[in-house]
Amino acid sequence: MKTHQIEIQKFKAASNTNNGLVMFKVDALVSPKQPLDGIEPSSVISLTEANARVLLALLKTQIAEFDAKKPKSRHGRHG
Repeated sequence: MKTHQIEIQKFKAASNTNNGLVMFKVDALVSPKQPLDGIEPSSVISLTEANARVLLALLKTQIAEFDAKKPKSRHGRHG
């Protein structure tokens, strides 16, 4: 497995697909990451607090769009 250091510079857009994927368009610095002895290899994503807040807002929007596409329950109060 290849491992990378990924530093998010800017979130540009977010969208989702019908099959449940959320996709982000970002500016990022990506560089190979050497695995450390004795530690399971993995890629690392880093971002500033400001970008973390943008990510949170984008995720909330995308999840709301998923929820809006789900059919309303036919159970509940009768009216």
